[in-house]
Formats: sequence, C-alpha cells, structure tokens
Amino acid sequence: MTSPNVPRRSTNDLDPFAPANQYYGESHTRARKHNKTRTYSAVVEPGSHKQEVLAKNQVRRSSHDEQTLQPRTFFIPVESTLKTLLSREDTDKNCQITIDDAGPKVLSVGTAASGGYNRFDVRGTYMLSNLLQELTLAQDYGRKHIILDEARLNENPVNRLARMVKDAFWPGLTRRIDGSNIAQVGRDPKDWTPDPRPRIYIPKGAPQQYEYYKHIAEVHPEMRLDVQWLKDPCDDPAYVRDLNDAPGLLAVAMEEYVKDTKTGEKDLRGLPFVVPGGRFNELYGWDSYMESLGLLVNDQVDLAKSMVQNFVFCIEHYGKILNANRTYYLCRTQPPFLTDMALRVYERIKHEPSSLEFLRSAILAAIKEYYNVWMSAPRLDEKTGLSRYRPGGLGVPPETEASHFVHVLQPYANKHDMAFKDFVHAYNHQLVIEPELDEYFLHDRAVRESGHDTSYRLERVAANLATIDVNALLFKYECDIGRTIRNVFGDRLRIPPEFCARGHEPNTIETSAIWDRRAKKRKQLLDKYMWNEEKGMYFDYDTVKEQQTGYESATTFWAMWSGVCTPRQAAIMVTKALPKFEAFGGLVSGTEESRGAVGLNRPNRQWDYPFGWAPQQILAWTGLLRFGYEVEAQRLAYKWLYMVTKCFVDFNGVVVEKYDVTRPIDPHKVEAEYGNQGSDFKGVAREGFGWVNASYVYGLQIINAHMRRALGVVQDWPTFTKMTENVPL
Repeated sequence: MTSPNVPRRSTNDLDPFAPANQYYGESHTRARKHNKTRTYSAVVEPGSHKQEVLAKNQVRRSSHDEQTLQPRTFFIPVESTLKTLLSREDTDKNCQITIDDAGPKVLSVGTAASGGYNRFDVRGTYMLSNLLQELTLAQDYGRKHIILDEARLNENPVNRLARMVKDAFWPGLTRRIDGSNIAQVGRDPKDWTPDPRPRIYIPKGAPQQYEYYKHIAEVHPEMRLDVQWLKDPCDDPAYVRDLNDAPGLLAVAMEEYVKDTKTGEKDLRGLPFVVPGGRFNELYGWDSYMESLGLLVNDQVDLAKSMVQNFVFCIEHYGKILNANRTYYLCRTQPPFLTDMALRVYERIKHEPSSLEFLRSAILAAIKEYYNVWMSAPRLDEKTGLSRYRPGGLGVPPETEASHFVHVLQPYANKHDMAFKDFVHAYNHQLVIEPELDEYFLHDRAVRESGHDTSYRLERVAANLATIDVNALLFKYECDIGRTIRNVFGDRLRIPPEFCARGHEPNTIETSAIWDRRAKKRKQLLDKYMWNEEKGMYFDYDTVKEQQTGYESATTFWAMWSGVCTPRQAAIMVTKALPKFEAFGGLVSGTEESRGAVGLNRPNRQWDYPFGWAPQQILAWTGLLRFGYEVEAQRLAYKWLYMVTKCFVDFNGVVVEKYDVTRPIDPHKVEAEYGNQGSDFKGVAREGFGWVNASYVYGLQIINAHMRRALGVVQDWPTFTKMTENVPL
C-alpha cells in the first residue's frame, strides 16, 4: 500500500527518457489538456527567494533534500536556473560545463513534490552538464518552467549517448533537397565568387527535376535561385573548372508523392540522407556508408535505403559516387562501399515488394561505377592491374581558398612576377604552365578522393599508389556482385542503357563467373604487390617506383574486412600488425615510426599517429569478427567506446569527428589541421558527428553485457580487465 505522504505520479506521465520534442514539446500540450503534472508555466515560482540565497552559497546535502519512494522530479524555472548555472559553473565562458571548469560543481534545485520549496543538490560535472543540456532543450521549445526527472540527469551515460544518437543526432544530421529548403542548402560557404547565391545543377536525364526547380524559382523570385542544366558528359576537367565561376549544388534523387489527398495533386520531394556534420553539409561518399551501419542498428532502415538510392542516382547521372554533391566534386569520388551498403539494407527490406528492384538498381550502379571509375584510366594502373585514387581536375582545388596553398603557390607567382590572385587565375586556366604544380595538385586531389586527407602516407605520392584500402574494397565489390548475380538474379543480369559504362554495349548480360575470376585475380595481385610476410601486413604499392611504400597504416585491416586475406594472413596480422596500432582509445591511423618526427616545419596530419578515426575502428572490428577474433574485436571496441563515453561525460556531451587515441583525459582536443568538427556548440550537442555516432551504436552490438555495464560507470580497459580477472588493484 502506498504511503499517503508520498505523492502519486500520474498514470499518463511521460517516459523520462523520451526524445526532447516529446518531453518538452508534445508532453506540455498533452498535459495542459489532461493534468498539470508536467507544466507549471502559469504558477508563480514558490521559494524563489530561497533559491537566490542557495545559488550564492554552496551547500551540503542535508535534511532539506526531499525523501521519497517515488522517482525524484524537479520543478525548475528555465531561464533563471540556466543563467545561474552558467554564471556559477561555466568558468571558461564557452556555454559548456566540463572538467576544465572551476565552478563549485553543485547547484540546488527545487523538487516538484514540494512545488519547488524543498531543495536538492545536483552535483558533479556530468549531472550539471546534463542539466545545462536539458535546460537548453527546454528553452528551444519555449518552456518557462519544467518538471524534470532526475533520471534524465543521472542517466547511465552509455544509455544517454545511445539514446541521443537515435533520437537527436540522426534527426539533426538528416537532410533532404527540394523546394522547401533549396534557398538554404543551395548556398555554399565555400563559394568564393563575388555574388554567392543558391544554385542547383540538374543532369539531362532528370527533366522532371529541372521543371520542378524552375517552377520554384519562378514562384519565389526572392530566393534568387539559379537553376542550370548540367552538361553531358559532366566530368570534363575544363568544364568542371569553369563551373567554379558559378558553383552550385548537384541534384540528387527525388520521389513523387501525393501532395493533396483531396485533389490527388502530386509533387516531388527529396529523398533524405545523413550528412557528416560540422562544416560538411552535403551527401558525402564513404561517410554515408559508415552512417548507414548506425542507422540500421537504430532501425532507421528507410533512411539507409534512401541513401543507397541517392548514390544510385549519382552513378546513373554523374558516373560515380561523388566526394560530395557539389559541382567542384564532379571529377572526384571516394572509397567504394556501395555493394555492402546495399546488401545490408536489402537484408532488412527483402520482405518488401520493391526490394528486388532496389537491389537490382544498386548492383547495376556498382557495376557501372566499377567499369567507369576504377577499371579505366586514369585510376587503373595497366601494368599491375591494380587501382588507385587518381581523379581528374585542373588547377587549385576550389573548395579550399587559394590562400590555403599560399606556401605552395607564392614562389611560382614570384617567379612569373605576378600578383598572387592573378597567378592563381592564370595557372587554373593554363595560361602559365608549371608541371611541378600540376604534379602537386594531382596528388592533393588524390588524397582528398581517398578520404584520408591529409596524411604523410599519401602526401605528394597519393595518385601513384595502388592502396590496400581501395583494392580491398574492389575485391569486396567483385565478390558481392558475383554472389548476388548468382544467388539472387539467376546468374544473369542485363545491363540497361542508363547503367551502361563508357565503351560497353547496352543490354549485355553479366554472369557471376567473370566476377569470381576478377576477385581471384585481385587477390593474387594483392599478395604479389602488397602483402609483406615479414612485417605481417599489407602496404600500399607505388606504381611509379614499383615498390611497396613501407608506411604502416591501419588500412591493412581492410583486407580482413573485405575477406581478401587468408586465415593464415589474418593470424599473422593479429600477431604482428595489431600491436603496432593498438593504443589507449583504440586503433591509431598509422604508426608513429612511419609518420616520423613532427614540428613547426612538419606539422601533425590528421590521418596519422596519434589520431584515430571511426571508420578505421569499424572496419577493423568487423574484419576481426569475420576471422573469429572476437576477443580482440571486443577489446578494441571497448577501448574506443570508453574513450568516446569518457569525453561525453567529462565534456558536456561532446562527440567529435576524430580523437587522439593516445590521450586519456581529453582525446577530443585534436591539434591538427582543420580542427575537430562537432566540438563547437552552445549548451547541448545537437548532431555529434556522423560516423562516430554510428561507431558508438555499432560498437555496442559487439561488446558483451558485462562490458556495457562497465562502460556505464566509465571504467577504462585496464581497470576492467583487472576487475574481471579478480586481480587486486
């Protein structure tokens, strides 16, 4: 029997872990209709004088803390509490509460059961930063007063971060391109022209989209939307260079829907996709694959499916999965992951009537990309038969201000006795010829295409390298395509005109045998040119110098992910290579020995030691599991998840692009070029970073329940192993 002195919670009280839009939004509307349990907006705050007194004086927890058998809730005036919290605790004035702040780390708040009169002390960085986050979210929804569950402040951090990824970060990173937002997304912060404006280019094969956007531009002249046809073919280097005078967004897939159910009027809308985050606000290549792994864990299957459909559209109309959907990326792709991405989605939707057609279009697109991009000049090295990152292009990469390359370009401007800006224009338009600069920017574009920008592994040599990463991925393409043709399409797949590669006849039939032979041949080539038995890992192969580079990179484990290595080779890598890369927070991208010394004249590169990246972790975990190394996969996953969780707890919920995996206290503070995306926010992180979000929820599927509990109390790997082995600390 319930004590008469214990307040009852309403039966329609909201889940304390509900998404913010429900917790602070819908719940208040519903509460006003039914009861007053979750809103006191019309109530004059009781005990306000007492709150002011307690705000000025740090107090110890005592008898004034309300005792109750029910879950504790607080009655909080949003604006005044937020102001007090920041003034007391945010001593470095960055609108975050972290372990770097020197505040008292305690704030007294009123309990809901007493109408705010009795007080309770919220203590510690984690709970106070969660309070800051919750008050910021409540303010977003216009709340003046809130009833806040304590469970939302002391929530298990693993559960909290996983919940935020699912409920807040994915929605925060989701975009679609259509008339509803083209004025915003059509603008480009990297548009350096005198008159930036929203602009979109439509491929000739999508006339319906052209008419749609022209109509939007006519109806809304205030947008100044510029709608342009894209030339076919669209990847001629001189044409792409000239587009830099009027850069724009490239159209992606749209779907038809019924706009008005009464009249049956139809319209177009963009298929959604997830962006990486930070300054990266377009549809990116390999980021999207990593994100899809997390989306599938979180049952966001339709979103992962639409991302595949967007890539199919890109290959059909632009010939490749683009680095991102902007005009200056038309010559540049990224690491190929489409087949695995499509097959994972297909496994989740195979019960749907359209699933077979979805898979067919994805495999057809991958075949076109394989022939057009990776098995033709300039990316194919004819002598070895291996592929390289080697995009076309002319001049200085336009997405980066020319001043970024001033140290490279200025000596040539001086040589020609030209102003810097005039020289850049002349060089871009081949009015002056500088072969050494051509070589420099060829490799620079290749580094960007690889996704590993930047690294001393690739600097000034990238376009000459047959890398282990791209060739492992192409082996996976060959295996996936062959197996799917054989098992799903009856060993016969017709190639329609829209997916026909250059120089190929339409309506030819693809069978599995040729793809099986290609995979077998590529495996032989990797063993011949890249495998190093003594070192126990794969190295990139320099096709000009005709030798292995010797640079130790975590991309060696992509061979395990793809299955191109044998079980014997996998065992050697686990024994010899893995110890070289394993660090406090997971895998480093490359070894310190290979990177070499750094200093003022040779700065850190963000894809080198000591930095770790989510895709390297994900692919290594998956590869280890593929060959039966569950213990190693769980250990590496735990280390990465611990590091991300520790930063999340100590630094106001931060989730960033990359981490220094050798740095135990604040690994998100990365000292390398381009900074660290995801760390600059006020009050609450709203997006995290795409592939780190994915790595977190994906990694939680790999570790066991005991490990997850240890993560919940933020226990590092050495402590966890000692505790589980019953060794005294």
